[in-house]
Amino acid sequence: MTTTDLQITGMNCASCVGRVEKALRAVPGVQSAAVNFATATARIEHDTDPAALTGALDAAGYPAATASTALTIEGLNCASCVRRVETALKAEPGVIDAQVNLASESAQVTYAEGVTDPAHIAAASTRAGYAAQARTEAAPAPDRADEIAGLRRQTLIAAALTLPVFVMEMGGHLFPAFHHWLHGLLGMRTLHLIQFALTTAILAGPGRYFFTRGIPGLLKGAPDMNALVAMGTGAAYLFSLVATFAPGLLPAGTANVYYESAAVIVTLILAGRWMEARAKGRTGAAIRTLMGLQPRTARVERDGEISERPIAEIIVGDTLHIRPGERVPVDGEVTGGSSWLDESMISGEPVPVAKTTGARLTGGTMNGTGALTMRATHVGADTVLAQIIEMVQQAQGAKLPIQGLVDRITAIFVPVVLAVAALTLLLWLVFGPAPALPLALVAAVSVLIIACPCAMGLATPTSIMVGTGRAAELGVLFRKGDALQGLQDTAIVAFDKTGTLTQGRPELTDLTPAPGMDGDTVLRLAAAAEARSEHPIARAITRAAKGELPEPEQFETLTGMGLRARVEGHDLLLGADRLMAAEDIDMGDLPSRGAAFAAQGKTPLYLAIDGQAAAVLAVADPVKPGAAEAIAALRAQGVGVALVTGDNATTAQALADTLGITHVRAETLPADKARIVSDLRAQHGPVAFVGDGINDAPALAKADTGIAIGTGTDIAIEAADVVLMSGDPQGVATALELSRATMRNIRQNLGWAFGYNTALIPVAAGLLYPFGGPLLSPMLAAGAMALSSVFVLSNALRLRRAHARPAPRPATPRTAPAE
Repeated sequence: MTTTDLQITGMNCASCVGRVEKALRAVPGVQSAAVNFATATARIEHDTDPAALTGALDAAGYPAATASTALTIEGLNCASCVRRVETALKAEPGVIDAQVNLASESAQVTYAEGVTDPAHIAAASTRAGYAAQARTEAAPAPDRADEIAGLRRQTLIAAALTLPVFVMEMGGHLFPAFHHWLHGLLGMRTLHLIQFALTTAILAGPGRYFFTRGIPGLLKGAPDMNALVAMGTGAAYLFSLVATFAPGLLPAGTANVYYESAAVIVTLILAGRWMEARAKGRTGAAIRTLMGLQPRTARVERDGEISERPIAEIIVGDTLHIRPGERVPVDGEVTGGSSWLDESMISGEPVPVAKTTGARLTGGTMNGTGALTMRATHVGADTVLAQIIEMVQQAQGAKLPIQGLVDRITAIFVPVVLAVAALTLLLWLVFGPAPALPLALVAAVSVLIIACPCAMGLATPTSIMVGTGRAAELGVLFRKGDALQGLQDTAIVAFDKTGTLTQGRPELTDLTPAPGMDGDTVLRLAAAAEARSEHPIARAITRAAKGELPEPEQFETLTGMGLRARVEGHDLLLGADRLMAAEDIDMGDLPSRGAAFAAQGKTPLYLAIDGQAAAVLAVADPVKPGAAEAIAALRAQGVGVALVTGDNATTAQALADTLGITHVRAETLPADKARIVSDLRAQHGPVAFVGDGINDAPALAKADTGIAIGTGTDIAIEAADVVLMSGDPQGVATALELSRATMRNIRQNLGWAFGYNTALIPVAAGLLYPFGGPLLSPMLAAGAMALSSVFVLSNALRLRRAHARPAPRPATPRTAPAE
């Protein structure tokens, strides 16, 4: 039995204590549970997984206080290592879940607060033989420069020592004349002694790692790939040692040496690891690029003096000075100056954005040619860049459901390989032709070497790292790793309208003056009349007017109808058609034009000046650039598209017709959106919902995949699985394509990894030999094993070339509104 103390949240009275104790005692394996209301803790005696305890508390509505930590782990080489570390971490009291990533050599651990801490969790991994250290802050994927240099050096040393051994042994087989000359020059005994010396140097030098890591694991009953290599090379080396110094101990005709096999195996596997390390370094390039966006120092103004200070010393409210060509150090708002900023790495938008006083600035973006002063509003972990890095790292460290298959196989893979190798040795000794012992040794060693599960362990995490990293570069953030797998199955995408497919801000789209009226004059008077109103439609008309507006002499709001004003001696009426009817004003042909605007989903407004019809104006929320292309791209991928909006049916249908959307749900309340998501799922299949507002949060959470527009509210972003940083709806098609490309890549990797072992283990065991086929050399087995891992990594790196769908871009830089 284990005793676990959990910190409980949400308890308000004594009855809560009873409910918590009842929920805990109902968990199978719990012997006792005592809750202390004063300290808000529970002490549980159990022999079950802590995750079952926290799950029961969540279901009861009193979740345990949990925290997360990230570990950097050394010595991970294969899927068996991952399994071993995860087992050790989950065995630590208080650990709820642990996910180890072979590609990034890291772990994400969720634990119960008050039960354990990151230091103890790291110690659990270290005790298992894999030194670990807790990360206190976001850290980039290692660039592996030291590791790559070390592996390169070890590989070159091993290759230099292996070459003479290989030439002496294999050269004679290829060229009989060379064999006779060499034996005549040095003699068999001397050749064997030279091979012994060189191979011993290889195994004691570059190959020592396999023995120092593999043998202890084997003795503990937890063999990994290092154990397989150590056993394979060790068997070949020891057999050769006996053949060299005590040949009489072996049956007649079997005293052959296999030094070249041991030497070449070590060299090829080291070369494979060298290539792996170089490829792994490239998988973390996206994170390192993001980390490199933040400058190390900033020019800070305090007490009237400007000084260069480290980023860590900046506090909220500081005034910062940004020179042309510098990066914005933290998030804030412009307090002086104007410039154009490149925000492409944050939003994926390549067009510079104009920034003036009051506009928001995002840390990591690049200033153009103007000088700016800014006030810091978010620093440290609160900046957009820091949150992006955290989201990408969490997604890269996630374990997808498809990984469960790999975990189940690798849990038994190495022991099964050892059993197959032992069986191979026995069968060859019993049924093999003479001399059976060397043939049995070659087959058993080949099985041990070729079956190393490196490719299995790398197949999924490398694709996830590269895919999510590339997505971040394109402005698509997978907040939750399983969304990467779930999004590929989407059958229909439901879009909210305002702020998602449209700009979210009404604009004046049309103005038709009455006969004899000047359009500019009409707009100027209408804008002046609306200048005092805060209504979004009024502000749209005001923004459309150019130049300075006159001050209204009189102003009166007519609730539900419009307004009455006097501007420059003219009496103005501006509002709906019913206002004109109430005032008995003949609008001529303008109502027919207004009806046409309404059919297009626009809001018509009528203007009368001094009792005469003057104009009809149309205001609408403009469609975002690229919205139509986004819908077309989704339909081209075989995905249905729906529009879900609170707008009236006419406006919604007009937008749907413009964009080519076939499914329309209009006049919906916020509470209805989640229900509509369920209806769409029942009719079509998995649903992705795209939204940006607070009222979209329930639908985002209800959908199979929630996609939030990054320019929307924090609540919507928190409820979503995927975030589009640029606000461009084409990011939905990009996210879907990346999901499908990444999952396709993972399936290719897994197919190769499992197919490779399934096909070649029997060949290595000699299954084809009785039928005239080859007996696989351990050297070729080592080369095939090394190349399988390199294939998986190289295949994953192809995702770095994934492209977003092209979107229409304005010919000139766009302007960001002051906020």
